[in-house]
Amino acid sequence: MKLVTVLMLVALPLYCYAGSSGCSLLDNVIEKSVDPTVSKDEYRVYLKDFVQTDVEKKAADELKQCFLQQSNETLANFTQMLQIIYDSKYCK
Repeated sequence: MKLVTVLMLVALPLYCYAGSSGCSLLDNVIEKSVDPTVSKDEYRVYLKDFVQTDVEKKAADELKQCFLQQSNETLANFTQMLQIIYDSKYCK
């Protein structure tokens, strides 16, 4: 499940701009996903315009729970990996 989540988030940014995905909404969702201080309830409220069905709500909860179970080191590494991708030659 962890690998699927990571691959899903890595594949989301279709266009890359210096230092970010190029989509501030996507950047904010990723930031909220990775932030261990954001609860599942807060996360769901943040995504309320995009998550409407019970299946979508469950998927959002599972995604957030996956990040909540990670150590701070793993979360920092994930954030660093995204930055490396955004800074890569394929995103310039």
